[in-house]
Amino acid sequence: MPRTVTVGLDGSAESRAAAEWAAREAQLLGLPLKLVQVWEPVPAPMAEAPLLGAGTQQYWTKRIPRETSAGIRVRHPGLDVTGEQLSGPPADVLVGAMKDAELLVLGSRALGGIGGFMVGSVGLSVLAHADRPVVFIRAGEQAADEHDMDPVGIPSAATAFRPVVLGLDIESPDDELIGFAFAAAARRGTSLRVVHGWNLPAYYAYGPSADLEQHGALALRESTALTEVLRPWTEKFPEAEVTEECHYGSPGNHLVDASHRASLVVVGRRARRSPLGAHIGSVTHAVLHHSTAPVAVVSHG
Repeated sequence: MPRTVTVGLDGSAESRAAAEWAAREAQLLGLPLKLVQVWEPVPAPMAEAPLLGAGTQQYWTKRIPRETSAGIRVRHPGLDVTGEQLSGPPADVLVGAMKDAELLVLGSRALGGIGGFMVGSVGLSVLAHADRPVVFIRAGEQAADEHDMDPVGIPSAATAFRPVVLGLDIESPDDELIGFAFAAAARRGTSLRVVHGWNLPAYYAYGPSADLEQHGALALRESTALTEVLRPWTEKFPEAEVTEECHYGSPGNHLVDASHRASLVVVGRRARRSPLGAHIGSVTHAVLHHSTAPVAVVSHG
């Protein structure tokens, strides 16, 4: 059975944007699209109300996957689209829906102002337990947002894709994360920007200030290490246009800045558990809340 591109729906503007992005990605991947709307049973007092009861609410919410599926079929002819309503706690249901998914797509409310996402409790809970890539899409995301401007400066989905941006920690590089980013860039026919942020070792931070020569030596070491990490992948994807960027300072800040010129930002999440819950990571957390482009989070060991 082929995997699907699965998207969580709740009828909001952000989930509709997520469904449209998922449809475009399913076409790029050549996979079916599956729309999942989660119905959470209402509390007992509300369930007893004749006009607001559980049966009435479930009846109306069933329209969400049905009507969304119909609209996507019109806008994306030839795409295999299915829609269903499942019952239960939303985070648990969506985690279960990932079993047959190539990736899961979720909507996220825009923060407003300078942009970025507001990832709610359901999205964070799903992400914390995901074993497949999860992509977050903000409300209002359009196909043209992921492409270059046309020659006269007008947004257009007919132009080339903007680069895919990969945030990479060279101390613990993961093949699944890197492979996802290279494949995403390849199917978009665009370049890959690999962004690595580094800081001075602790003994520099708490000792005398490092001079320019020492700083330059460390920068060269980081750049060389990044090239070595990527070498097997540039050999595997010889046609790929790869830009390697080593920046001094916060990786999260550099990735957020790169998101303004990206079609997709790819970051990792180490899949480990602790007594305090699953760990998302400060860099991934910063990118999720401040990126202006769609964000793919790839869980790895």
